[in-house]
Amino acid sequence: MNRNDVTEKIIATKVGKGIQWADVAKKVGLSKEWTTAACLGQMTLDDRQAKIIGKIFGLTAEEQKWLKVVPYKGSLPTPVPTDPLIYRWYEVVSVYGTTIKELIHEEFGDGIMSAIDFSMDIQREADPKGDRVNVVLSGKFLPYKTY
Repeated sequence: MNRNDVTEKIIATKVGKGIQWADVAKKVGLSKEWTTAACLGQMTLDDRQAKIIGKIFGLTAEEQKWLKVVPYKGSLPTPVPTDPLIYRWYEVVSVYGTTIKELIHEEFGDGIMSAIDFSMDIQREADPKGDRVNVVLSGKFLPYKTY
């Protein structure tokens, strides 16, 4: 057994029981974005969170232990994603990455946007021409230090 096995069990149970990520997040007490990432193996849960997830998805005590292991983050199966939705994010970064970088540096200076001190919000936005996906990413700016 490994973390991928636990992730697959969580997804299978979610599909089988018709569970919604927002409902899971409400029970855990965190955002749907962070909770989903944790269930998909990208975040580390504490004991309380692991027990709640374990109860929701019928995980054994051994499987719950895997939820508390620090994951290998960013573990997509291929260097360039092939899933169309994930690929579009790759495309956004490929096309607009240099623009994002340039504008952040112009506004803040030389540094990075943290993906650790970070939040994300995904909402549906009604539009007469077709609903839109509204994604807000918010990360702390971390300047490079001189030494």
